Amino acid sequence: MKIRRAIGGWSIVAGLYFVALLWADSKTGVLRRLPELAPMLPVLVAATLTSIALRFARWQWLLRRAGHRVPVGHSLLAYVAGFAFTATPGKVGELLRVRYLVTAGVPASRVVSAFVYERLFDLTAVLLVALPVAAEFQVFGVAASFVAIVFGLVGGLAVSRRLGLRAVVALRRLGLMRLARIVRAAMAGLHDIRLWATLPDTALSLGVGVAAWLVTAWSFAYLVGALHIDTALSPLALLALFPVAMLAGAASMLPGGLGSTEAILIALLTFSGAAPAPASLAAVGIRLATLWLATVMGMAAFGWLEWRRARA
Repeated sequence: MKIRRAIGGWSIVAGLYFVALLWADSKTGVLRRLPELAPMLPVLVAATLTSIALRFARWQWLLRRAGHRVPVGHSLLAYVAGFAFTATPGKVGELLRVRYLVTAGVPASRVVSAFVYERLFDLTAVLLVALPVAAEFQVFGVAASFVAIVFGLVGGLAVSRRLGLRAVVALRRLGLMRLARIVRAAMAGLHDIRLWATLPDTALSLGVGVAAWLVTAWSFAYLVGALHIDTALSPLALLALFPVAMLAGAASMLPGGLGSTEAILIALLTFSGAAPAPASLAAVGIRLATLWLATVMGMAAFGWLEWRRARA
């Protein structure tokens, strides 16, 4: 795995994001208003940590159900390290988990399977939490279609390897290289997904996914209220706003939904009556407290694990 290239890619993406923030600041003054977020940060950070803790508990459950008893400390570091390159093209984060869990006796294909299984239930959970806004803005059909396509693609790949290879070739011809890499990586571990095709595993995975995303969705609703942003949205619809934006970000195929998620959040808030400046501050604030906080945590875990590997 080319770590230096991944770090270089992350640096470029982070730099471009900062340039975009400078441009947004010239229009809305969003950077100058960032200190306004300080009183809300403890709540936002706590919500993000709670969401990550819930998802890690599910991850550890899946590994144990597959017969792997990885020490909690090492497993947590490997899991969090997977967030280090979320904002980088490709699935480097998941490759990092493979890098550190293989040494603990977990086959690479099993790590990929657990990742795909986890993402499927996260996607379903986000759709369920997003229902109020998706229905109100009449985009439920689009959101549900995206989720159905992902499930259909994964199911087809699990059943037929030849179908998966054809899908990779077709995506490459269309120029969708990132999606082609995702499909190819998914093919490596789809066979093991059947290990968790039980009622307890599916119920727990979906329940934890919904709980984790509800916490994150609530944190954005809290931020909007704390910034005194007036909208015509009901409390339930406001709770569903961030999940809708996350679905749009995932559908855009941009790394971490960078830019697209923020744009959708700002558009939905302004369409609902909010002024552009506070809407931009809320969008940037929630991304700093979720995506970028997780990225910093991932980098710290990655650095620690690499230091331990070097010593060993």
